[in-house]
Amino acid sequence: MTEAYILIVDDDTALLQALPQALYLRMPGMRVDTCDSALAALELLKAHDYDAIVSDIKMPGMDGLALLSRVQEMRPDTPTLLITGHGDHNLAIQALRGGAYDFIQKPIDRDYFIAALRRATQTRHLRRRVQEQQHSLELHAKSLERTVQERTHELVEANAAKDEFISMASHELKTPLSSLKGMTQLLHRRLERASSPEVNSLVSMENSIRRIEVLVNDLLNISSLETGMFALQCQRCDIVELTQSLVNEYVVGTNPHPVIRVKLPAGPIEVDVDVERIGQVILNLLSNARKYSPSGTPIQVALDVHDAEVHVSVQDGGVGIPADLVPQIFERFYRVPGTEVLTGSSVGFGLGLYISKQIVEHHNGHIHVESTPDQGSLFLVSLPLPVASDVSNEHANFETSSQTP
Repeated sequence: MTEAYILIVDDDTALLQALPQALYLRMPGMRVDTCDSALAALELLKAHDYDAIVSDIKMPGMDGLALLSRVQEMRPDTPTLLITGHGDHNLAIQALRGGAYDFIQKPIDRDYFIAALRRATQTRHLRRRVQEQQHSLELHAKSLERTVQERTHELVEANAAKDEFISMASHELKTPLSSLKGMTQLLHRRLERASSPEVNSLVSMENSIRRIEVLVNDLLNISSLETGMFALQCQRCDIVELTQSLVNEYVVGTNPHPVIRVKLPAGPIEVDVDVERIGQVILNLLSNARKYSPSGTPIQVALDVHDAEVHVSVQDGGVGIPADLVPQIFERFYRVPGTEVLTGSSVGFGLGLYISKQIVEHHNGHIHVESTPDQGSLFLVSLPLPVASDVSNEHANFETSSQTP
């Protein structure tokens, strides 16, 4: 076990002599500082980062509970064990509610004291390792984000060689991103097994990794399109169930949860599609609708059948697109000038709609947009129904909602 550094605070001089001796015997390599008042302890805390603090509750002047409160402010990651007198159960409960790691009753049971202190120091060491690993992963994630942005700038500047560059950049970024994602997942599982509160601090980093993953996948898609390697794995599926599932997935995975109102036919509608690719299209349209709408503005999703096609529409009440710019929005690397992202991340290459259009057209379908500035946009995806399908336009419609309270 790594050498531990302990601070013992007690106004009983006999206890200040006895406890360090017990620790030296039971936990070799232990370093122990002692002091007889809370004020002296605060001065030591300014100078040293202890692995654990042991303090009596009842002391003249500032008592142990007041010291605990100051420790929480100065060294929130340092476990604090409080010593209580026999029968002081209310004080012990108050100490635990105040953030104490554990409490030790007088007369002190040496075995229990050593075991509790060993657990506390192990917890502190684990927290330090988690913080170091998290810091390393965050630096790695930021480095990857900077690399992505630098590669994008180079791509725009070197337009003549963009196809070759896209292929190179996507494969170059895929390997370190997979490594980073794997390390993060491993760290997440370790923290959950240890019931560590530090697991919550991984959320922002995992979101950053997901954003990078979207960028890299966009690059891989564009590369496969340009090299003729873009292939569909079509299968028969219920587009109604798929649409509802994608909306649910998007709502749960987005924070804060967007308001999405869904209108779907009552019965199933079967189509032959690449489920992953069509899912990518619908999620991209939902993401765009959220990005360019004020926070909390409802997004409308509808599905119906006309002639031999099924139509999936995503409508928002956002900033809209000027009529003269609508034809350009499906071009590669295009972003509407002067339009700012209102909700969520602004990270992107301007490839989402281009890739979505290519995916739909590879399904022998088409994508259409209607938009009015300051009133919002409607994106309509049309996909062919299977030949000799018995799907009719007589489904009774019903509305379901996936939205925040």
